[in-house]
Formats: sequence, structure tokens, C-alpha cells
Amino acid sequence: MRRRAVAIALVLAAAAGSAGGVLAARLHTHANRPSLPAFHGQLSWGSGRRPAPNFTLVDQRGAALSLSSLRGRPVLLTFLDSRCTSDCPIEARQLAAVLHRVPTAKRPVVVIVSVDRTGDTRSSIAKAVHKWHLDGPWTVRWVNGSQARLSAVWSSYGIAVRLASHDIVHGMALYLIDRAGDERTAYLFPFLPGFLTTDLDRLAAT
Repeated sequence: MRRRAVAIALVLAAAAGSAGGVLAARLHTHANRPSLPAFHGQLSWGSGRRPAPNFTLVDQRGAALSLSSLRGRPVLLTFLDSRCTSDCPIEARQLAAVLHRVPTAKRPVVVIVSVDRTGDTRSSIAKAVHKWHLDGPWTVRWVNGSQARLSAVWSSYGIAVRLASHDIVHGMALYLIDRAGDERTAYLFPFLPGFLTTDLDRLAAT
């Protein structure tokens, strides 16, 4: 039920469009809050409050990756389509710009879950990673798998995916996961790069 609640919250915030920025501002200025939140996403959780759902998928090099195997390192988790020509390239380039600003020792492992099971091939992923400037001095694991496994991951993270007019329509969210494997904050696209930079720095210190 808690996953369903998060999915509903993400969908409602996405539908509100620019209202997401208003929501973020309200989170920072709410009169009942004694201090600013630790993170700047539309949703945030305290340490140990929300374990990130584990999954095992295969990355662009053919190596199996389980999310739990990344314990001990901060993780940035998102969902993209390598053949997308609209929002995915924008988000990816913003991520690349942010990662360049984060010191090497504080950079997270970037895990991208495919939203296009058949379209995301090793070749298309390599082209997207290069074209979107994600091939920098950091680790990017773009993972894919069977329809059943992907659907389970999408569902557990509140990501809606559907085929519409020969295109993939999907939710766009970023999750920051700490070294203990707990979700700490979730951003809807578009996000503010400055906030993400600050949060990645804070995440590395936890």
C-alpha cells in the first residue's frame, strides 16, 4: 500500500506540472516545520525509513546487477528510454551536468532502468549515453530485463509506462538512495540541478 501511495503522489505531482515547483517551495516554507528538510525532492524520507525495493536486471554490458549489491555507495536511480527524443535527453544532459559538478569521491552510481524493453539495445544505449554526455568519469549501469521483471520494478517505484502512437509514454522520476540502501528523496522531472547537486553532496556524507 505504501508503494501505491507514493505512485499516486508522483502521478498527482506530475499532472500538476509547474505546481511541482510550488510544492517544493511550500515544503521549504511551511510554517509548521522548525527547519528546512534534509533533501529537496518532492518526497523525502528519513534514514532507515524506506528501504529501496531490490531488483536484479542485466546492464548494457551483459552483467547482472542487483540493487542490493551497491550497498555502501550512494545511488541515483532513474528511468529512461534510449530512443527518446523529447524529455529523456533533457533529463540525461542535466544529470551529466550535475555529475560533473560533484567531486569524484562523492559521485553516486547511476542506475538507469529501461522503459523500452525491446528498443533499448546495447547499441542504442551506447549511442544515447554518448549523445547525452553521460559517458563521463562515473559509473552508469543501464539495466533491462524481461517484461515481467521490468514491470515489477516500474510498479515498485511508481513509474507508469505505456505504449501510445508508436511511442513510449512513461513517468520521469529520480530516486536518491543512500549507502544503506534506503530511499532518501524523489524528484519529478523537471528538477532543479542546484538542488540535486546539493542533495548528492549531502547523500555522500550519510
